[in-house]
Amino acid sequence: MDVTSGLDEMNKVLAEIIAGVIPHKQTRNRWRGILRFGPLNALKLKREIKRNTQTPSHYLSVCVIAKDEGPYFKEWLDWHISKGVEKFYVYDNGSTDNTKEILEPYIQRGIVDYTWFPGYRKQLAAYDDCLLRHRFETRWLAVIDMDEFIVPIKHNSIPEYLKDKEKYPVVEINWLTFGSSGERKRTDLPVMQRFHRHSMPQHPLNHHVKSIMNPRRVYGMIGCHEAARINGKAADSRGERVKTSWKDRDAQHDVIRINHYAVRSYEEFRDKQARGRASGPARSVDDGYFDRFDLNDLEDTLKYN
Repeated sequence: MDVTSGLDEMNKVLAEIIAGVIPHKQTRNRWRGILRFGPLNALKLKREIKRNTQTPSHYLSVCVIAKDEGPYFKEWLDWHISKGVEKFYVYDNGSTDNTKEILEPYIQRGIVDYTWFPGYRKQLAAYDDCLLRHRFETRWLAVIDMDEFIVPIKHNSIPEYLKDKEKYPVVEINWLTFGSSGERKRTDLPVMQRFHRHSMPQHPLNHHVKSIMNPRRVYGMIGCHEAARINGKAADSRGERVKTSWKDRDAQHDVIRINHYAVRSYEEFRDKQARGRASGPARSVDDGYFDRFDLNDLEDTLKYN
């Protein structure tokens, strides 16, 4: 089966050409996603959704693509399990470390669905494949990275937070960017314990969002941050309908947030450079990335358990 689910290069080129002339940011991004998916594929998907009566097996799942992130997986999985995630669709982008060994107990328990997915620029292809295979298995699907932890502030769990958002196809949650806390070397302590200083809340980086989506109401991901909706409007983290692009909105951290540990220690950042990005060619993390993301303005006041 073609893992890109018919999302051929013609659709991608057409999407950029047509969407590029639309002045309104939200409309432009939505049409970029629809055109990238392909009009014929969109019609087929709508028919499939209408016919499918499958009850989702899971309320909340996570899709992630990762490479050589073995040392971080246990903490990341256990945190999200403790906050109500039932299933993880893990796409391994060609790891050479102990990723599979770390994941094996979770695979055996049925918590992790593991897919070997090597190659450059595979991030969107992984998201496409995840929706193709698992669209009807889960009520909500979060699309995040290994350096991101979803942190509910006013609720005990992420599903509890999502319960009154079910009228929306997508909920967009802001980053809170954490710096290195002055750490230069890797240690064995948990990420959420080691890195305890973060940026000012309204730093421009924190305007970025990540999406938790109803897979039955989206075509796919536009990029790493937004989903192309079939119908309806997205909600912000407070459950209000989104009216402007995330770039033009204030960051919200009072109800739920995503702790974004973009650099960790300097040694770990250098490892990140060597791995490269799943959304780009190898070594695409430039030297200035550390300075841009190493933001340590405020001490984190939350206590994690």
